[in-house]
Amino acid sequence: MSKSENLYSAARELIPGGVNSPVRAFTGVGGTPLFIEKADGAYLYDVDGKAYIDYVGSWGPMVLGHNHPAIRNAVIEAAERGLSFGAPTEMEVKMAQLVTELVPTMDMVRMVNSGTEATMSAIRLARGFTGRDKIIKFEGCYHGHADCLLVKAGSGALTLGQPNSPGVPADFAKHTLTCTYNDLASVRAAFEQYPQEIACIIVEPVAGNMNCVPPLPEFLPGLRALCDEFGALLIIDEVMTGFPRSASWRTGLLRRSARFNLPRQNHRRWNAGRRIRWSS
Repeated sequence: MSKSENLYSAARELIPGGVNSPVRAFTGVGGTPLFIEKADGAYLYDVDGKAYIDYVGSWGPMVLGHNHPAIRNAVIEAAERGLSFGAPTEMEVKMAQLVTELVPTMDMVRMVNSGTEATMSAIRLARGFTGRDKIIKFEGCYHGHADCLLVKAGSGALTLGQPNSPGVPADFAKHTLTCTYNDLASVRAAFEQYPQEIACIIVEPVAGNMNCVPPLPEFLPGLRALCDEFGALLIIDEVMTGFPRSASWRTGLLRRSARFNLPRQNHRRWNAGRRIRWSS
């Protein structure tokens, strides 16, 4: 057995499933998780000494590659001042200012620990703002392991949510409507069936968890228009199309959409139209 296989066997005795995030398990592709020892630049090195080109980028954040000297030195400098304070710091303000300067359409930033926390917070805000309970997500899009998002689609274009993860009560999932990605007709059908009950749409602009399906040119603008028409909010759960990973970032094609979108008619009712990015 390889060192990775031995470590995985030991991990399964100590950690449920042998991993601390389901995406690391490799069960969907019939493999054994690679246990990584180090990384540098575009390469990962496992405990067996094998090198791999890293196309994953730690599932999003490693946009500058691994072990960049400037980042490494900044981390060392910050660690020398302390590891965690449980209180605000000046660096939080500076980072939020930098993000809003880099993205002209973004007014505010809220920093959280994970993508799940980001989507949970955004959906809670949408429900509180609109006073509505139902949400729309798309078949094949993954938005974290919050109860309301662990649902599957039925055979029709629109379905009431059914939990497809053990431990998720049906009552939690019933407010989640699942539509078909790139199919605006299915979204309109949902709004027409529940015109006063849908708080928001949440969508990956590029559906990365079903083999990186890009949106049709009319899809994201169409979602924006439907949200405006029915008074719902549009949440862009954005990882693959942002800083500065793709051509869409450089050309600005999705820059207008990559934010928490409020209905135009309601902008003045909520923080003078400020838009929030939850950054994990």
